[in-house]
Amino acid sequence: MNAFAPEEYSKWLASDRISDGERAELEAVIDDEAAIEERFYAYPEFGTAGIRAEVGAGLSRMNSHVVKWVTQSFADVIREGSDGVSVAVCYDCREHSRGFAEDAAGVLAANGITVLLFESMRPTPELSFAVRHYGCAAGINITASHNTSEYNGYKAYGANGAQLPPRDAKRVAKRMSETDVFTSPKYITPAEAESRGLVRYLGDETDEAFLKNVLSLSLATDAVRGELADLRIVYTPFHGAGRLLVPEALSRLGCNCVFPVAEQMIPDGRFPTVASPNPENPESFALAVRLAHEVSADIIIGTDPDADRIAVLARSGDGYVHLSGHATGCILLDYVLRARRARGTLPENAYALKTIVTTDLFRKIARSFGVASEDTFTGFKYLAERRDEIEGAVLGTVVFAYEESYGYMPGNFTRDKDAVSAAVLLAECAAYHKSQGRTLVGALLALYAEHGYHAEETVNLVMPGTDGVMKMRQLMKILRDEPPEEIAGTRVVSRGDYKSGKRFADGAESELPLSGSDVLRFDLEDGSALLARPSGTEPKIKIYALAVGDTLAEAAERAARYADWADDLPRREL
Repeated sequence: MNAFAPEEYSKWLASDRISDGERAELEAVIDDEAAIEERFYAYPEFGTAGIRAEVGAGLSRMNSHVVKWVTQSFADVIREGSDGVSVAVCYDCREHSRGFAEDAAGVLAANGITVLLFESMRPTPELSFAVRHYGCAAGINITASHNTSEYNGYKAYGANGAQLPPRDAKRVAKRMSETDVFTSPKYITPAEAESRGLVRYLGDETDEAFLKNVLSLSLATDAVRGELADLRIVYTPFHGAGRLLVPEALSRLGCNCVFPVAEQMIPDGRFPTVASPNPENPESFALAVRLAHEVSADIIIGTDPDADRIAVLARSGDGYVHLSGHATGCILLDYVLRARRARGTLPENAYALKTIVTTDLFRKIARSFGVASEDTFTGFKYLAERRDEIEGAVLGTVVFAYEESYGYMPGNFTRDKDAVSAAVLLAECAAYHKSQGRTLVGALLALYAEHGYHAEETVNLVMPGTDGVMKMRQLMKILRDEPPEEIAGTRVVSRGDYKSGKRFADGAESELPLSGSDVLRFDLEDGSALLARPSGTEPKIKIYALAVGDTLAEAAERAARYADWADDLPRREL
């Protein structure tokens, strides 16, 4: 055990700040070195997405003390800019989320910062919207997104409504390293803050302003609106924050046949009806698929607990196909560009943005409409930052941005993933293709036929425990220092290192358009690519297989083969 863990453990046990329950929780592991190490192995890593950890007592867990400490550090950074500022605070359905949000609000108020606190759980994109709409200096959202129930998290946002860029996250992390978890936070109760006029609650008025912007994205023609009225949609929020605004947005759009999954419309941070509330996982949709068969649904839509990610299942024959995030983004882009061109509202200098781990089919679709496309690093903070750069410099207008992990930003009023807006456009898109005699699966096949066949697989190399970070670094070092010459029998023709910004091919070195992120890319002889990236929020390395082929079957076979190769990486000596 490193020296830090037992020292910090003793400090917590000796503190009069912890509750009786927390003391009992810590005393229960007094003879368990591994458990102490896990709870106190290091300071929480404050990255651009904030922090995310299991709930419990300890410096490396999510609890009231850590939330107050992080918020005090964030408040110090915010106040370096100016006094008299406001911060919007939101939270999701998890069991401790409201309490942690009130902890954050109490610290902000004690620092003289006005808090705009949502009266109940709301979608993450509404938090991003509120920061921009009310001119806040920052935003805080208490959520662990799509993680299982034992987790919670703290997302920090800047004045533009996007998650903090690395430079600002480092300032908060530095401030944390200079202060004490127990003694540094200032705090007053929410009731005292309200009595001083330092807390204002957000509710219906903000919902209405947000929904007005969401519905302004509608591109539906009269013919599509006719199909929308009868489009049969099953919806699940997985017990989370989408339960109010997604059905409301669909209803106002004109969807008269929305069938919510009743059991999952009940807010519950334990997520009792699913093993994981992650819409990326097809198995999470078991109840929704059952209902879809009962009501003959055209599509199934699911949003994660904080309603920033969204997945869609489309009818295909007698069943439903879970579309990948790659595919969904391409279908939406094609619909948005097609509809805007028909309306005459496609800007002359239009841009579409994606991340480096997202399918190149997106780029081909954009090009077919004369739309420029660019890549950013993974994470909506980078997509938002690039959007602001393009539009701030009057280079053009960003009409759509997305990443493969089921996040879409179709509007200009948020700077984060927006499942509420995406739900509206997915319904319209499904109605449009239904009017053309196609399902969304048929729409995807048509895109493949026009632009080439693509298939994608993502492998998560999970490395938990206190030595997980070391294992992740070691594997990335091996891939970087001893790169494979072939992957699953296919020759590597070039490799890119986004950390250094260098590309290596045929013994020559060239510059990549991006640099500064720990991501590796291997381009293969058949036109496919493999990328490796350590997750910024979870203990795993993500491997992305982006395959192409002359047929869909060939592309899928290649993606599966490269994914199998990646899955075996921890056990293989390269």
